[in-house]
Amino acid sequence: MSDSKRILVLGATGSIGSSTLDIVRNDPERFVVSGMTAHRDTYGLNALGAEFPLADTLLTASASESEIVEFIHRSDADIVVNGIAGAAGLIPSKAALESGKDLALANKETIVMAGALVRRLAAETGKMILPVDSEHSAVFNLVAAHGAEAVESVILTASGGPFRNRPAESLATVTPEDALKHPTWSMGSKITIDSATLANKGLEVIEACRLFDLKAEAVRVVVHPESLVHSFIRTRDGELYAQISKPDMRHPILSALNWPEIRPNHLQPFDPETLGTLHFERPRYEDFPLLGMAYRSVAMGGSYTIAFNAANEVAVAAFLARSVPFPGIGEITAKVLERDWSGEPSDFKAVQEADDVARAYAEEAVKEFSR
Repeated sequence: MSDSKRILVLGATGSIGSSTLDIVRNDPERFVVSGMTAHRDTYGLNALGAEFPLADTLLTASASESEIVEFIHRSDADIVVNGIAGAAGLIPSKAALESGKDLALANKETIVMAGALVRRLAAETGKMILPVDSEHSAVFNLVAAHGAEAVESVILTASGGPFRNRPAESLATVTPEDALKHPTWSMGSKITIDSATLANKGLEVIEACRLFDLKAEAVRVVVHPESLVHSFIRTRDGELYAQISKPDMRHPILSALNWPEIRPNHLQPFDPETLGTLHFERPRYEDFPLLGMAYRSVAMGGSYTIAFNAANEVAVAAFLARSVPFPGIGEITAKVLERDWSGEPSDFKAVQEADDVARAYAEEAVKEFSR
């Protein structure tokens, strides 16, 4: 046990948390669970607590923010896997780094909302931010292999979601049930809707710019429905390099947990003989406008990416509640982004204030749909 890496899993009953715990089950000599949180799933968390009796547990729905932060600080974990969905993951990410733990980050909103602040905190504490999104994990490892100075640009792949081939004129009749049928990945409802609107890829563009110090024009998106190529980098000599693996989140999670080592594992390796045909195509920016909004938000700087994320979260919740139609997600987000978000947040409090204001504007825009 002395050589085991201790893991704190935030969002243990979600898709990222479940994949992380599966890794632990298959390599109990290498990894041990020191703590777990869940938001509302009391039954699931209790079951996991019985399975991993050495782990502290916390149900966050009934906990204050300070209690969640204190739970993270007192944990003896070496690394925190943040699988929390949405803006709620920001403060736990901050707490993980402040308490001297490496951060395996699946919560892209942490970087979208406060990338500069979080990276500065990691530098101050000497801790690592290890991306767990499959696309950013791929870029992270490709950059590590070739050197950041060699990278000219990045290409992120997108599955295209469930409506990749759906006619634009029929999108207004899309139901939440339709949008939750992702063709490739098994994810929570919010990120699955984001995949359907391409907002998720927009958030990933922002995250890539912030994590890898890239301008918006140096990050491209291509639709790749097979989801085998997770990202490309193009080096300054024009060569293109790809990371290829099965669409299984355990790959990027293991990469983060094992960093900086590359170790054998229980996952089935991808066999190129079974490859078949790979398809790549341009995203439908006109029909799925949230991707373009993300590009404009990151290029404009200030608090625009905070507003983009907050408005989209509110709009997705309204769509799932059947308060707005599917295209309304983009309309609400666009309306919020029309305001002035040029102020750059100087600290985490300012980030939260911008987030709160953007949500209030988005809620008002939602109400306008029912008037």
